[in-house]
Amino acid sequence: SSYAATRRIEPFYKGGRIQISQDGKFMFCPCGSKVNVIDVETGALLHSLTQEEEEDVTAFVLSPDDEVLVTGSRALLLRRWRWQEPRCERTWRAVHSAPMATMALDPTATLLATGGCDSTIKVWDMIKHYCTHNLKGSSGVVHLVEFHPDISRLQLLSSSIDYKIRIWDLKSSKCVALLDGHFSAVTSLAFADGNTLLSSGRDKICMVWDLETKQSKRTVPVYETVEAAVLLPEEGDFSQLGVKKQGLHFVTAGSKGILRVWDVATAACVHTQPVPFALQDEPSERSLSQCQFVPARNEILTVSVEHNIIFYDAQTLQLRKQLAGYNEEVLDAKFLGPGDSHIVVATNSPQLKVFELATSHCQILYGHTETILALDVFRKGLMFVTSAKDRSIRVWRMGKAGRVTCVAQGLGHAHGVGAVACSRLKESFVVTSSQDCTIKIWNIPESLTSKAKAALISSPEPLHARVTERGHDKDINSVAVSPNDKLLATGSQDRLAKLWSCSDCSLLGVFSGHKRGIWCVQFSPMDQVLATSSADGTLKLWGLRDFSCLKTFEGHDASVLKIIFVSRGAQLLSSGSDGLLKLWTIKTNECVKTLDGHEDKIWGLHSNKKDDMVVTASSDSCITLWQDVTEIEEKEAQAKQEEQIMKEQELSNLLHEKRYLKALGLAISLDRPHTVLTVVKAILKEPEGRRHLEENIVRLRKDQKEAVLAFLVTWNTNSRNCHEAQAVMETLLKHEAPDSLLQFSGIKSAVESLLPYTERHFQRLSRLLQASTFIEFMWHNMRLADVAQQDQGTL
Repeated sequence: SSYAATRRIEPFYKGGRIQISQDGKFMFCPCGSKVNVIDVETGALLHSLTQEEEEDVTAFVLSPDDEVLVTGSRALLLRRWRWQEPRCERTWRAVHSAPMATMALDPTATLLATGGCDSTIKVWDMIKHYCTHNLKGSSGVVHLVEFHPDISRLQLLSSSIDYKIRIWDLKSSKCVALLDGHFSAVTSLAFADGNTLLSSGRDKICMVWDLETKQSKRTVPVYETVEAAVLLPEEGDFSQLGVKKQGLHFVTAGSKGILRVWDVATAACVHTQPVPFALQDEPSERSLSQCQFVPARNEILTVSVEHNIIFYDAQTLQLRKQLAGYNEEVLDAKFLGPGDSHIVVATNSPQLKVFELATSHCQILYGHTETILALDVFRKGLMFVTSAKDRSIRVWRMGKAGRVTCVAQGLGHAHGVGAVACSRLKESFVVTSSQDCTIKIWNIPESLTSKAKAALISSPEPLHARVTERGHDKDINSVAVSPNDKLLATGSQDRLAKLWSCSDCSLLGVFSGHKRGIWCVQFSPMDQVLATSSADGTLKLWGLRDFSCLKTFEGHDASVLKIIFVSRGAQLLSSGSDGLLKLWTIKTNECVKTLDGHEDKIWGLHSNKKDDMVVTASSDSCITLWQDVTEIEEKEAQAKQEEQIMKEQELSNLLHEKRYLKALGLAISLDRPHTVLTVVKAILKEPEGRRHLEENIVRLRKDQKEAVLAFLVTWNTNSRNCHEAQAVMETLLKHEAPDSLLQFSGIKSAVESLLPYTERHFQRLSRLLQASTFIEFMWHNMRLADVAQQDQGTL
């Protein structure tokens, strides 16, 4: 087999303000030194706006017409991008003395406001790219700027860490009003109309301001740290959100991690989003950092502090789509679902992520309280098991609509559970191993395996270990169950692998031979063979009958962390701590392919049921999907071979028909110097061959002449072919002007190679000419003497 990477699920968002295009199709996410453009429907990364100086993007803004995007970096540079192409149109230096924290464009996209960490606000003319205003007076970081939607007013609103909202008049460059009411940072500003402003703050209140009187109209206590408040549009049916009458209503998002709808008139919460978790007053991993209304999709977008981007239906607040912006270190990944339509991923956190491959929609599963260390999926693909540092295991089940729920939980290990394996034939048992050096076998009750009964489970059922056995003297890194469910194998940091009976966990044998700890054990799906991989950089195959080492595979320069059998047990695929994958053919003991797809340790490696796709997961936060491209490559090679044969046949036909120009062109396209030489020789053999050659060479394209020049350098090295080389060279020098010859690629090296051999050929010809002249002279003299003798004889 041979594999090629077909898709990568990688971090595309690392924090900062996300923006959506007006049509709701594209999402712009800051990710370190670049801004990623994401297709909202598929979750695919379309392209990245990458800066040259590798400095982080601190703020960016998209124009209201979606045409222009402006970024500001830590290097104090502003860039204007034509993001569809993607191309940077203009770069200019921001005259801030510290990085920019926020920016905004006015409705016409002709003015840009930047708020800096240096307490100043700069306003820029976007047409001529110069600074029109330098507004001073804020204290501390200016983290919020917004233009008034009425362009005729030419007003700019800002907020800094003094908790006040300033209104700036751009005609006079002065602060004309100070809205003082918040007691903590102001997090968002929203305009209801020209004279009504809604502000939210981390002081757990939202305020409605009258911009004519510059006074507060109403204060709404929301009892949570609010990161964003979004006004619901006047038109539209929001009755399911508790909107019963006309008037201002807004949605808040903050530390509790839920959306709530508020009525400004009564200052009351009219709707709370139903969520399956207990609300916490303190910030948690579910807390929301952003919220915005997307009119084109009729959805509300929220961003959590864990960088998950969630789209809710604006009418019902039901979840429509969820994308994971950042994965941290990925510790394991497996295919899931009857048709391997999903992948389940354990990241360096207590939450699981289940990705739907078609749409990138991500379910986040809560349950474990500490980092999940390992997972395994049952054969049918509907149930899977996870183990974590919290010393527990959990059994999860996927429902009809792809929703995953926890159906069982098992406690019993004394330390974190580092390895787990499921039974292979039926969903009957689970084997776990832990840092407490024990192996446990857990029976799965029938109530979990039948669809009808599993649907009725409301809370996770308790699991109890059937057998517990102390297996090794050090941490057990890996556990595997044989295809017939009768044997299980363990691999440990004590450099040993052991074989156990599944029925009573009795020890059957020990595999000894690795020089360092064993990271992974795996049974062959076809033969009575066990594969092990180790920190000593080797893979070994062991016979299950006599526990002897059958083969050793050497080639990795680092620890081999995971192995799987592919190609129906004929090959092994291994992943290393250096980010490399290696494909081994068992029969020949050789590494047939090395795949470089990651930059750090590859902890996750799994193939799908069809054995034509592989998923890898690494510490570099990336998940890569690899397609088996053996058939495609074979077909391509065959097609290439057939095309080559056809072209060769055509070439011989052209030579036979004396159609030399076409023959030359075809031979050059085949990149065959010897065939081109054959054509040149055939032309020169013709009567008036020199003239024909000249005509044909002149009619070639520039790229073809460049190829011929490269070929004749090779021909000229051999005295047998130098005449043809010199004939072609003469034609090129005759008909190409020196300037056009200098434009040829590789002309310098060609001339350097041609000169010494040409001189040598001329010296050889000169010597030949001298020798022939001398022979002629000698022959002439001999002839004269002979004639004189004859004359004397006749006399």
